[in-house]
Amino acid sequence: MCFVLLVIILICTNIFLVLVSQAVNKDNADLLLSGYNTMSKAEKENFKLDEYLVYFKKFFFQLALYSSLATIISYVLFDELTTTIIYALTVCLPLPLFIYRSNKKFKK
Repeated sequence: MCFVLLVIILICTNIFLVLVSQAVNKDNADLLLSGYNTMSKAEKENFKLDEYLVYFKKFFFQLALYSSLATIISYVLFDELTTTIIYALTVCLPLPLFIYRSNKKFKK
């Protein structure tokens, strides 16, 4: 994979992650947040949505930032294939942790 393609993928993915984090708010959470949109009214009242949205936005912004840094550093240190694998791992591996912490932390 050439360097230009890697940079294009990195930029597009980061723009998507930041846009997702900024697009979700309290008004549209009922439509956009998987799991929240299927909760009953009582469950939604027991869910700390405001705190969750702060965590959600921070997580996806940091995911974009740290995956970019890891990719840039790995490109300097390794070949392109290894860099691509590292980038894929830095984007995919934090997501199960995000889900676990979300389920544990924000339900009252």
